Amino acid sequence: SCMQTGMYATNTGCFRNGIPLPQHLTTLAKEFKAGGYDTGYIGKWHLAGRGHVGPVPPEERGGYDYWLASNLLEFTSDAYDMVMYDNEGQAVKLPGYRVDAQTDAVIRYIDAHQDNPFFLFVSYIEPHHQNHLDDYPPPVGYRERYAGAWTPPDLAALGGSTQQHLAGYYGMVKRLDEALGRMLDALRSLDMLENTIVLFTTDHGNHFKTRNGEYKRSCHEASVRLPAALIGPGFNGGGRVQELVSLVDLPPTLLDAAGLPIPEQMEGRSVLPLVNRTAKDWPEEVFIQISESQVGRAVRTKRWKYGVTAPEKHGGNDPDSDVYVEEYLYDLQADPYELTNLIGLESHRETCDVLRERLIRRMVEAGEEEPTIYPAPSRPSGQRRVTQAE
Repeated sequence: SCMQTGMYATNTGCFRNGIPLPQHLTTLAKEFKAGGYDTGYIGKWHLAGRGHVGPVPPEERGGYDYWLASNLLEFTSDAYDMVMYDNEGQAVKLPGYRVDAQTDAVIRYIDAHQDNPFFLFVSYIEPHHQNHLDDYPPPVGYRERYAGAWTPPDLAALGGSTQQHLAGYYGMVKRLDEALGRMLDALRSLDMLENTIVLFTTDHGNHFKTRNGEYKRSCHEASVRLPAALIGPGFNGGGRVQELVSLVDLPPTLLDAAGLPIPEQMEGRSVLPLVNRTAKDWPEEVFIQISESQVGRAVRTKRWKYGVTAPEKHGGNDPDSDVYVEEYLYDLQADPYELTNLIGLESHRETCDVLRERLIRRMVEAGEEEPTIYPAPSRPSGQRRVTQAE
């Protein structure tokens, strides 16, 4: 819901799966349509009510005109059995590996919209866990390419399901990369690439059961540090933005880049000023909300990650809490893979106090009630020291 509305999940109401996107909210599809664009959606939706597994009722499609999607694509398809549903709610079986089948549909849409401006949202399920297989099924032959490949230090140290799943995951990512190349080639061959903005990103990462009993819902870097790459008009200068950017910043960025007004509803900021190096007062931290696995909150600065949890709340039932307790503190400069939790150390008490106030401020700005955050039990620091300037 954050990527469709530019709002935090607690404000859309979709703080967990199975809650339909409220129909009164402004969405990217509605804004682009009002700006004269054709709009389309191809892929996984996951924003309809619990009763909808495959077909999505027109009123729950977020305002998109063209529709080829499934609400729960992981349940209506498999690696080599791709089924989505069209505007009439009819099943459409597409040939090929799932990524390729979906990419073929995307290229057909692009080809049919050469003469009209369009906004197309493509939502691949890969590299998602295939629930009924407990696997990440790549194309045939791709798993073997990555058996024994480099493993990020956090996954290597903490284990989880890494050894079982990482090679398949890498194979999925490789095919996605090839699919992106195919789409860019299609745009290039139709002389559309120079006039098309392409955003490549995702909504979550994967910690492979190293942080809790599932795969993605945690405030750790493996879950929340995501790829985001933009090309096209306004984004062709190359380089990398060093400031911290959030998912809620992406919808206003796309509207801004298209010259369309940004609705007041949207809580993020366009990153265009960062790209153009004209940004002023850009936030020094990003705010993170976690549900289902826990009711969790965190702030991340360039150096620090500070997280809290609500032990008396249920992540599937409660969107927020009035009481939290400190759960972790990581020094990302010294420990980028978050292997040493510093929470409770006497040497870092002042750091936690500063970050706690930042977190509370961001929670209130996001529409949450000001909570009480209880400090973690104190423990000796040994030789560790942190100065106020740090």
